Amino acid sequence: MANQVVHFEIIGQDGASLRQFYKEAFGWEYQAVGGPMDYALVQNAGLGGGIGGGCERTGGHVRVYVAVDDINAALQKVRALGATALEGPYPIPTGGQIATFTDPQGQMVGLVQE
Repeated sequence: MANQVVHFEIIGQDGASLRQFYKEAFGWEYQAVGGPMDYALVQNAGLGGGIGGGCERTGGHVRVYVAVDDINAALQKVRALGATALEGPYPIPTGGQIATFTDPQGQMVGLVQE
């Protein structure tokens, strides 16, 4: 397929706490790049066919969907870490389920269970 997504960035007001949230929620590790936006590359997001990405401190957001084995357990975990569940889980036409939440800094993120 042309024009595939090849990178993601999750952007918030506090890069360190944003990275800690995603580390605890999904086991992501980071390589600090630094600079005025406190940028860090997500080291293990691209494993197993996923795409690579980064987290930084500025404003704005991008929605991404994270594959999980158990969508209800993932929602419970992110809630315990300070996230707010928004929608779902509900079935999708291609099979599986999706749900969305906002992380502690207000970025909307999706979860997908195949």
